[in-house]
Parts: sequence; structure tokens; C-alpha cells
Amino acid sequence: MPLTFRAARRDDVPAIVALLTGDPISAARGHAAAPDYDAAFAAVDADPRNELIVVEEDGEVVGTMQLTFIPGLSRGGAERAQVEAVRVAERRRNQGIGRAMMTWAVERARERGCALVQLTSDKERADAHRFYSSLGFTASHEGFKLRLG
Repeated sequence: MPLTFRAARRDDVPAIVALLTGDPISAARGHAAAPDYDAAFAAVDADPRNELIVVEEDGEVVGTMQLTFIPGLSRGGAERAQVEAVRVAERRRNQGIGRAMMTWAVERARERGCALVQLTSDKERADAHRFYSSLGFTASHEGFKLRLG
């Protein structure tokens, strides 16, 4: 079955949340007491620099990712694409869906004229690191985060 890439709709939110929270690393992070996913979706959906994407196969959501297009003065004023929250349904992993998703994301960044595609990946996701390396991504920076709540 061919994969279909499209902008997420409000009715996709439960499937997206299930993908985002359905693995041990994500589950260990915990979430707000009562996350308002509807408000979060509305904010992403309303922002022209953000694209929340779902990947369907035969009408079923099998993957998701978020692309954020970041303008800046660095790199000669070039826009960059940040790829976040890349998830493939557990039972569908290792079937080429992730590779197709990242190929699609890179092409989308090219269409927008981005000079760079970047992403972060949890240090515990060794398989993901090998996967991104196989696509030509390099571990060029060390990332830092500061929790605010």
C-alpha cells in the first residue's frame, strides 16, 4: 500500500498522541496532569511556520512528525527546517516508513528553500541515531534543555 502524507486534522489528535506517548522513553518523561492537546493542536495548526504531518497507509495513521521552519540571520539569513516528534507505529517499524517520512521531510524543506534540516533525538535512542546517520545526518552539535516546569 502506498503511503499518504498530509497535514494533520483535529480528528487525528488521538492517534498522534498515542504515537507520541506509546514508547518507554516518552512515557518516562511524564506529561502535564491534564494536557490540553486540542489547544496545542490549534496553536500548531494556526502557525504557518509549523506543519504537523500524519502518514497514512490504507486509511490508518502509521506515522507522524512535526516540521518547524525557522528563519534566522545565521547561515546568511537562511531558513532551516526542524524535524520533531518523529514516530512510526511500533508494529510498523523497520518497514521503510521512517525512511519515507524523512525523505518527504527533506524534500518539503527543499521546497520551502531551507538551507538546512536539523533534528534532535533522545540520547537513549541508539537505533534512531543509527537510522538518522544512515540518511546522511551528522551528530554535529550537543543539545541542551532546561525544564521550566
